[in-house]
Amino acid sequence: MTDRYAVIGNPLGHTKSPLIHGSFARATGQDLEYSAIEAPLDGFKAAVNAFRAAGGRGMNVTAPFKLQAFEIATELSERARLAGAVNAMKFDGERIAAENFDGVGLVNDIQRNLGFPLKGRRVLLLGAGGAARGALLPFLAQQPAELVIANRTSEKAQALATQFASFGTLRASGYANLAGHSFDIVVNATSASLRGELPPVRTEVFARGCLAYELAYGKGLTPFLRLAQGAGAAHLADGVGMLVEQAAEAFEWWRGVRPDTRAMIEQLTVPLA
Repeated sequence: MTDRYAVIGNPLGHTKSPLIHGSFARATGQDLEYSAIEAPLDGFKAAVNAFRAAGGRGMNVTAPFKLQAFEIATELSERARLAGAVNAMKFDGERIAAENFDGVGLVNDIQRNLGFPLKGRRVLLLGAGGAARGALLPFLAQQPAELVIANRTSEKAQALATQFASFGTLRASGYANLAGHSFDIVVNATSASLRGELPPVRTEVFARGCLAYELAYGKGLTPFLRLAQGAGAAHLADGVGMLVEQAAEAFEWWRGVRPDTRAMIEQLTVPLA
């Protein structure tokens, strides 16, 4: 019997999840069907319950429902609990197990695909919203030499630094306080690029030979990546690898088999130009 999975969000016209998981299923010989469910903004729980009642085994969760998925989960992983958000669910009877693979997908892309080990590196994370929150635990697990969270509202960054202080060394900063500091890896986890804008960061944060990583994907050379390029960053990347890697984590969690990600990343990559 074919197992059913889906991605749920609103809007979903842009989603690559059915393409990714369909490819993973064919490559690993898994008998599954994967669809997209664009739930009404006020109908998330009803849509999830209907999918479960119809035999659904699991779901990926995207904007704007990650917080609502957190609320309906009966079992939360530590990553999901600390992120305060859920991007994957697994159903078993009345149980709703929940995970957040966004951060581990980002770490996998940076380390495995781009060849930048985080251990001993100076890392700057721009933004203190949900994307940044989901990345903190996986980042700290890799033992960077320094992890700095920078945000327009430094109090919000400080709240995150305090919450995650027991998991490793990190500090909070406002953008103005970054003067005189440079980093080996700079990750833009703000929403600025989605609006074609630039976070208020100076070129000096990009150390010689650094990696500049843009969480947004498929947008080419965003203002953030253009700034990094002009500052001499040696490596530029967008979030397509993170997208595929987090999908692979969910697929393995559901099916017990790890799909190869290289071909799908190559297929979805848009030139940074």
